[in-house]
Amino acid sequence: MTSNEKRYDPRDTTLKFVNRPDDLDPLPDEGDLRLRAEMSCGHAVTPESLTGWCRSLLDQGQYKFKCPALKEGTVQRCDAVWPYQEVRRLAVLTAEEMQHFEESMARLSAIEYCDYKSCPGCKTYVERKDLDNLNVRCTICTKDKKKAFEFCWQCMKPWKGPAPRSDRCNNEGCVNHDLELLKNCKTTSLPQVIGAKECPSIRACPHCGLRVEHDKTGCKNIICARCQIEFCFVCLKLTKKCLKTSTHFMPCSDGVAPRQTSIPVWHRYYDDEEDDDDEDDDDDDDDFEESEEELFN
Repeated sequence: MTSNEKRYDPRDTTLKFVNRPDDLDPLPDEGDLRLRAEMSCGHAVTPESLTGWCRSLLDQGQYKFKCPALKEGTVQRCDAVWPYQEVRRLAVLTAEEMQHFEESMARLSAIEYCDYKSCPGCKTYVERKDLDNLNVRCTICTKDKKKAFEFCWQCMKPWKGPAPRSDRCNNEGCVNHDLELLKNCKTTSLPQVIGAKECPSIRACPHCGLRVEHDKTGCKNIICARCQIEFCFVCLKLTKKCLKTSTHFMPCSDGVAPRQTSIPVWHRYYDDEEDDDDEDDDDDDDDFEESEEELFN
């Protein structure tokens, strides 16, 4: 069965079929009589549209499947997170598609939750647990050499100088290349966003620090591929905060944020604990407000 042949079984009583347009493809081909099923968030899909949307998210480095449809009567995206089990069933994924989806999800989640590099001494993989400290000790080399072996996570050379440090070690040429890019990148404009001119072409996600670029299409907001936080590429505020005084295609109230001179550190384990306690994103807005000034100083 190919993607073009996907159809729901009208006898499937586990699905809720609806007689309304596909919310992921509001302009279907004329005479399209395919069955639509309702997702858990209430929006209607077909197997093809759901497969296409979720595949595009994986291609963008996002493994959490969020509904892109608008909430009824608003311009606000639904953003409900669909469990993979639901996607797999309502997208009628083939065996090949399931393999691609599951391998991609595993790879992307590993990138999100693990910070690994190969030790310059023994070449085994080492995890850096303290993201504020570039000084990392390899337990294998330490045991083999019978003395502490530490290296710099940034330049990947044996550590020189005092520790801990978050900016650099004392090795010559130890620089943060991502930070240099942020400081020296070219400017760009977002054609569809009013006032989005002379904007730095490279940004660091204000939440996790991942280097990101805008593809110059659509609105000014992007979703970070690593932490899944949505923020404004122009003013660097979280989307929810930016949209309190602006819209997706209108100028930001604070204008274009200057070039970033530091990269935020992602305390991902802390985030996980916060998510378990409270899934309301409004709490995150306050956390980021405190760090926004530091980002540009």
